[in-house]
Amino acid sequence: MKKIVIIGGGIIGLCSAYYLQESGCSVTVIDKSTMRSGASFVNAGFLTPSHFSPLAAPGMIRKGLQWMLDPKSPFYVKPRLDLDFLKWSWLFYKSSTKAHVQQSIRPIKNINLLSTELYKDMLNVTDMQFQLENKGLLMCFKTPEAAEEEIKLSKIALKEGLNVQYLNKTELQKLQPKANYNALGAFHYLCDSHMTPGNFMETLKKHLHQKGVIFKTDQEVISLERKGDEIHKVRTKTHTFEADEFILAAGSWSPYLAKHLSINIPVQAGKGYCINTKQETGITIPAILVEAKVAVTPMEHFTRFSGTMEIAGINHRINPVRVQSIAAAASKFYTGFHLSEAEQKEAVCGLRPVSPDGLPYIGKSSHIKNLTFATGHAMMGWSLGPATGKLVEEIILEKKPSMDILPFSPDRF
Repeated sequence: MKKIVIIGGGIIGLCSAYYLQESGCSVTVIDKSTMRSGASFVNAGFLTPSHFSPLAAPGMIRKGLQWMLDPKSPFYVKPRLDLDFLKWSWLFYKSSTKAHVQQSIRPIKNINLLSTELYKDMLNVTDMQFQLENKGLLMCFKTPEAAEEEIKLSKIALKEGLNVQYLNKTELQKLQPKANYNALGAFHYLCDSHMTPGNFMETLKKHLHQKGVIFKTDQEVISLERKGDEIHKVRTKTHTFEADEFILAAGSWSPYLAKHLSINIPVQAGKGYCINTKQETGITIPAILVEAKVAVTPMEHFTRFSGTMEIAGINHRINPVRVQSIAAAASKFYTGFHLSEAEQKEAVCGLRPVSPDGLPYIGKSSHIKNLTFATGHAMMGWSLGPATGKLVEEIILEKKPSMDILPFSPDRF
């Protein structure tokens, strides 16, 4: 029986624990928090095979420079004299090419499809009960320019075998008659699904606890000690952990921990916000409000509006201007609907680990033979949780991977 220590108790860490304990491993999950908050709890809950284009793409540098001057912009990069940030920015620039996008489409699509099937398996083969609805995802647009861009993406999706349909304004309204849309139309990606993240996280934690997975919360890692080409011990302020294999799934904190092992893994924290409302919205199908880059999700007993990508280092400060921009987008796309000031004041944020090329890091580093990376998922962390966990289990137990993992190599930079 292999003894495994997983650093990080978000969706990636818990899914890794799920598959490893299913294979008979002894698993301990350690986390610096209470495991009740963060990006795994406040995300949009999308499973998105439709999101096959990486963040690093042609035109993003130009858009980023323009958006830097707009405090309400959906994508903001705070310039700062930090060596890790500057290296990440250079790698982002180098990755923002048409060739990179074309090379990334298939692996991103395939890992999303794998993950969707694994979520379904969890629901069918365990006693866990959680929301998993396959109603698709609406890409709603207000302008001809946005429509033109969505047409291009829909053609690629169709070529990749994804089920997508165009809806004009009348058809969109007919699909959801109780949601009063103010949009030109939408593309409906029927391949996508959605969940309620917080509920699933609590359900999965309970399931893992019953299966014997050990959780150590409020345990901030202060050192990773190596002996030769292996990790020997992981220390927190109060405990020391030893294991046969270690998994680094600490999200935006992963690069700081990797430095203990003299490993550079380019990741920047990308802050996202969400606002929940219990108002009757009439929204039953998830959507992305294209121009505003705001996600809308009908969850269990509430609707969530989420968005923004703010790369400004690790902090949990709530910027009211960004919260207001999400609320404004909701009002623009849904006639007569407004998120209240009280709801906006309850907005929360989470930090998503963003790699410079838009692909996650999944695999072993050539520097440490008993360390597996599982981080850098950016906005796809929730969508890719089970697939990442399954691949991690296959890597550690030396099984044939469910898909080609070379594009996700932690040594690619």
